[in-house]
Amino acid sequence: MVIKKAELETVCGITSSFPKNTRPEVAFAGKSNVGKSSLINALMNRKSLARTSSQPGKTQTINFYNVNDALYLVDLPGYGYAKVPQSEKEKWGRMIERYLHSSSQLKAVFLLIDIRHEPGQNDRTMYEWICANGYEPVILLTKSDKIKRSQLQKQIKLIRESLNVRPGTQLLPFSAQTKQGREEVWGLMEELCSIE
Repeated sequence: MVIKKAELETVCGITSSFPKNTRPEVAFAGKSNVGKSSLINALMNRKSLARTSSQPGKTQTINFYNVNDALYLVDLPGYGYAKVPQSEKEKWGRMIERYLHSSSQLKAVFLLIDIRHEPGQNDRTMYEWICANGYEPVILLTKSDKIKRSQLQKQIKLIRESLNVRPGTQLLPFSAQTKQGREEVWGLMEELCSIE
């Protein structure tokens, strides 16, 4: 997709009502430090559309990015960040769940996992939770430029087994640095959202 327009259109906090979008939505979920903002910037070919931070846990809202007036990329709050009180985490969890339940335009959920590490309990819970909400998440394995090519298949297998992914689930290596996987992600989004 040629990006002619990319802008942060709506920011929803814990008490906000979600926008009644008429265009398809694609959501991105992942741990606080997994590189969601970097991935969104890489997909959009922008340096700082989504704010990246050296402090994980910065995204505490659900952010809707309008792309070409054709679809929305939806950035969900990062989970699993230790320095946030448990009560806050629970509020974010309820907000994410409310969004998954209430969006009539959500066509796909991408779950981001750092390819260098075995998924933690938070990742497994999130994967099961997305599935329980009726979605078949695509697993994006971020920071793939940080491992040797010879380790790639071993890490993919480890993550597949650790998450106990359902048969047919796609796992795609992605690098915001080298843009590896960018075309594949766009291809999937266009297919899932039926965008020509």
